[in-house]
Amino acid sequence: MNNAGPEIYAVECLDVRFSHHALLRMAQRGISQTDVMRALLHGVIVEKYPEDAPYPSQLLLAWSVQRPLHIVVAKAKELGLCIVITVYIPESDHWNDGWMTRREKT
Repeated sequence: MNNAGPEIYAVECLDVRFSHHALLRMAQRGISQTDVMRALLHGVIVEKYPEDAPYPSQLLLAWSVQRPLHIVVAKAKELGLCIVITVYIPESDHWNDGWMTRREKT
């Protein structure tokens, strides 16, 4: 049994870039780049998408001003680059308590 707990996302990126989509959603939702940068440093990995192209990505959970944030970030290890794909505030009708597991569709 693994009792290690959630895996923390440790950014090892020399450069972080934001997609146009991410910047648009962040503006609409009042989420700052500082919030996202903190999430990249201290966020918890919720899901991994190793087959995403052109780079594998992950869904992170972090907290900003007592609200949960989900951030999808792709990582190009060989380039030292992280690309923020989207950022959103998870909704309780889609996620279980703790924002770590999706609710089953009924």
